[in-house]
Formats: sequence, structure tokens, C-alpha cells
Amino acid sequence: MCGISGFVDFKKDTSQLVLEKMNRMLAHRGPDGEGYGVYNADNATVGLGHRRLSIIDLTTAGSQPQTFGSKHITFNGEIYNHAEIRVLLESKGHVFHSHSDTEVILHSFAEWGNDAIQHFIGMFAFVIYDEATKILTACRDRAGVKPLFYYWKDGLFLFASELKAILQHPRFIKELDLNAAAAYMQFGYVPTPHCIFKNTIKLKPGHFLELNLREQQVRETQYWNVYDAYNKPELKLSLPDALEETEKLLTNAFQYRMVSDVPVGVFLSGGYDSSCVTALLQKNNTEKIKTFTIGVPDVGLNEAPFAKEIANRLGTDHTEYYCTQKEALEIVPELPFFYDEPFADSSAIPTSLVSKIAREKVTVALSADAGDEIFAGYNRYDYIMKYGKKIQNIPNFLRKSTAAVMDMIPADSIPVLNKKYLFHSRYEKVKSLLKNPSEQNILLSLTSQMDPASLASLFKRSIHPLVTAFDSKELKPAFHNTLAYTMAIDYQTYLLDDILQKVDRAGMSVSLEGREPFLDHRVIEWAAQLPMKYKYNNGNKKFIIKEIVHKYLPKEMMDRPKMGFGIPIASWLQNDLKKFVDHYLDESYIEKQQVFNNEEIQRIKKSFYDGKVERAEKIWYLLMFQMWYDRWMNNN
Repeated sequence: MCGISGFVDFKKDTSQLVLEKMNRMLAHRGPDGEGYGVYNADNATVGLGHRRLSIIDLTTAGSQPQTFGSKHITFNGEIYNHAEIRVLLESKGHVFHSHSDTEVILHSFAEWGNDAIQHFIGMFAFVIYDEATKILTACRDRAGVKPLFYYWKDGLFLFASELKAILQHPRFIKELDLNAAAAYMQFGYVPTPHCIFKNTIKLKPGHFLELNLREQQVRETQYWNVYDAYNKPELKLSLPDALEETEKLLTNAFQYRMVSDVPVGVFLSGGYDSSCVTALLQKNNTEKIKTFTIGVPDVGLNEAPFAKEIANRLGTDHTEYYCTQKEALEIVPELPFFYDEPFADSSAIPTSLVSKIAREKVTVALSADAGDEIFAGYNRYDYIMKYGKKIQNIPNFLRKSTAAVMDMIPADSIPVLNKKYLFHSRYEKVKSLLKNPSEQNILLSLTSQMDPASLASLFKRSIHPLVTAFDSKELKPAFHNTLAYTMAIDYQTYLLDDILQKVDRAGMSVSLEGREPFLDHRVIEWAAQLPMKYKYNNGNKKFIIKEIVHKYLPKEMMDRPKMGFGIPIASWLQNDLKKFVDHYLDESYIEKQQVFNNEEIQRIKKSFYDGKVERAEKIWYLLMFQMWYDRWMNNN
């Protein structure tokens, strides 16, 4: 729900007109209304802006910014347990004038201060300015479902749900962070807390920020950490008890996400996670749950028939849509506007399309993300468990000599295997692992597009690696195992900066609120302590989720290879999108830009056109960066 923006200007020259310009860049996030509040302090002016997507309390009483006493708030998200908190606050004498969760947040802060956050079950990014204490507090939910950027330089503090709003302030300085650009080329996203622009930061999940106007100081505080769950002993309980308690918790978390004053639906892909959400909701609902799926152009990556079969079995009100290649391709030029920081996950295209279809019938859609990160579902976990130790045990001289031979033999020259899907990228990753088989590098090689040497050759100037959650040492040795380490980092990296960003921007592009039922913080806190064999059981990934789903759907209906929500990037880049590649990777364009090493860009492009399809992902990453650059650096 909604988009927020605002400022604290210690030079006191930012007007409401500037705030309105910032806020209206977020109109797609909140088409149902806008609101503004400007507050004068002795040494600063504070502005809060809000774009409303009406979900809870559709009356004007739910409009924002809202005020209670000396506190003013602008809020994006949902507090799912707001009704229970309201009852608790009423018992303490609080009186409410609306049914909105926004009002509950304000009263909670009045009662408990920053400890109020611990009471919230939900997804949220909000900013509260207290005129009495002269403190502005910004907060982001535990998993980072809702985005929040801020800029702090030369007496100007800006914040917004999306970067494009911050860029509208006349004193914002657009300085490209080259190290962030390099990180993008490595991961396909800019990792939190970093941002593509200098002096601009993503507020970390599980953190709140306080800007003290009197001291003109910004301080971030962590109020929740996923490692607190992993740094606990495994629970000692039987599988039947684990199944019962897990299903009970998931049912509660899923039902919370159905609380709404507008229609709600579920994205149903046909996989275990979305089937779990749908099955547990439908079993407790007398009305048919609305489900949505989309067929994608590449038939080999199409789960729509499986989703339809599951919907029929569960008895949902199912909408299925097969998009044409033309419809999918038309999304590409729109991506840089909605993904206003470089973003390379091509599944943003089908996610945008399914959001558009869902928005015709509902205002809220549940997306079953995070099941893989929480319950060990990714195929790469198989790779890590099956081959990680084996690679580490290979003698050093043998590993390095094998990698050297592989350097001399291109993947495309290996018969039969060179026709296998993703063989080329996997070949490169094996080489990286042979060179450095550390646990961290195993994870990095499986989640990165480029290694450090390749990155260095790509850029015109020197680059330096950013400190990210990949560098965390917070998992204590007593509780360390390879899967726990990998899942904890995935929860803070790939899930946060790829999956959640993708779903938020795709949904908000059509004013559709996306909810993430697996990201109820109680789920990860419970699952992190489950015995690992209940998650990864002798190669059976997501074991406990599968056992729950099999109560409602036959195993033979569900038991098939994991599929991606993907599109045929290589084919598109060589055909329909070739004009974009040729334009944005043109020698003169690259030279004028002064970001990339022109010789390396042309080498990658030529090898791709000459048939090395393993270059397709790099070309796509480059194209998405260049289209972003053209939209936000060359224009605004």
C-alpha cells in the first residue's frame, strides 16, 4: 500500500511545491489520494508526503499524513495485527477515531516509544516526526518487504519509497557510485545498504533510523536480526509435531495477509510454495480464493498448466493468461522507470504481466516468495551439499591445474553439453570454485554473474568491492552449518534485493499491493530452529513444506523438477531486442559515457553475436544498466 516521501532541510529553503513534485513521482504506488504536511522547527523545515492506495479503512479517516499529539506519520505497508494492538492500547486508555493501522502505529509509539516496533506483525516503511522531541524516526520492516531510500548531504535529508522521488529535489546531486555499479554487474542488483548514487542509502531491514534535528545527526539502530534465530539450538521435536506446529503457524501467517477492505488474490505458479499458500487459505475459506497465473513465451519454462491443475483440485477461482511475446517485449522499455535503480532479473517481465492481470480483479495479491530461503528449496543448495565438500577436498594443485585447463577450453566447444540449458554459466562457476572453494566463494559463485577479475576488466576506472551481507560473520561457530550459513545470507541478499524488489516494483507499477505471507517474522524464527533434516532431507529440498502440501495435493501432481519464472533472454537479445543492444552498447555511446572499458564491452557483444550464448546474461545486465542510465542519468 502507498508510497511515501519527504525531507528535512536545515537550510529551510524546500517548499511544499518541491515535496509535491517528489511525491507525484510515486502516483503509481498510490492512485487513491495524496497528502502533505510541512512542519517548521527552529533550525529546519520538515516535510512528509504520502500517496494512498486504499486497503484498510477506505474512508478519509485513513488519509495521511496523520497526527496524534506532537507526532506526525507517513506510512507505507500493513500492520496485520493492528486490531489486537488496538484492543491492548484501548485497555491503556487510548481512544481511536478511525479503523486504520496508521493510527495504531502513532498510538503505539506514544505508548511504547521505539519498542512499539516489536509489537508489529507486518510489512512497513514509515517515517514519524515528533515536534516535541525534534526527532524524525524512519523504520523498515524486519525482512525488507517495503523499500525505503534516504539521502543525507549538506544539511539535506531526503527519503522516499523509490529513488525517482528523491531525484526530484533540486539539491539532490546525481553522482554515480562506480563501486555500486560494479556490484550490480556482479549480482544483478545493488546490494543493501548501498545505492547506485553516492550519499544515498537503503535503510536496512530490521533497522530504524533517528535524525535528531537539534544535533543534526543520523543514527541507525538494529531492532531485529535473522541471525538471532539461527544462533539458537535446534528444537528437539518429532516430525509429526514439527508438521503440526509449522502448519498452524503458516496458516495463521497466511490468514493475516487476507485482512483487507478490498479484494485479495494469490499468485499461483504451480510450485510448492504458492500451492502451500493457496491450499492452507482455501481450506479455511468458504468462498473461492482468487488465484492468478501467467504463461510465458518460452514453453520450456511454463508452469501455467500445472497451476491450472492445482487450482482445479483446490477449487479456487482461477485466472490464467498466456501473454504473447509482443506483450512481454513491450514491458522492456518500461522497466527503467519502475526499477529506478539498475535491476537485471528478467523475471520482472512476467511478474509485471501477472500483476497487471491480477489488478483487473483484486487490489491485493499474495506472493509466495521466501519459501526457498527459509525451507532450503533452491537447486543451488543441492549443489552446495553434494559437491561443496568434495571440491574443498580436492588437492590444491589438482584444483588449480584443472581450472587452468578449463580456462583454455570454452564451454561452447564441448559437444552435447554445450546444448544444455545454463551449461555455459555453470561451467564458469565450476572454474571459480576450483580456484577458491571457500564456503563464501561457493555461495558467491552460485549467485554472481561475474568474478572480480572480469568486473575489473569491464570498467574504465578502478573499482572496489562493497561490504555486504555476504561478508557477515554473525552465525556463531556453535550453530554453524553450510545450509544455515547459506540460507541466512540468501535471506539478506538475493531475497531482499532481487525477489522483494522485483515483486514490489512490478505490483506497484499497476497499483497492486503485494503481500509476502512466508515473510511473517515468526516463520523464519521458527524455521531457523527446526532440525535441518526437516528442511533438507537426504537431498529432498523443502521437505516439511512438501509434506504439508501433500495433505491437500497428491504427491504425483506436485513431484516434478523445479522450474523458473523465466523468459528466453538469449533469443530476444539476438532478435527482437537487438536494436537496443546495438544502440546502448555502441562504441560511441560507451565512449561518451566513460563508465565501461569499451574494448571489453565490444568483445563481449561480438562473442555473443558470434554464437557464445553464455554471454546472454552479461549482455542483459549491461543492457538493463544502459537503459537505466539513459533514463535517470541522461534524463530526469
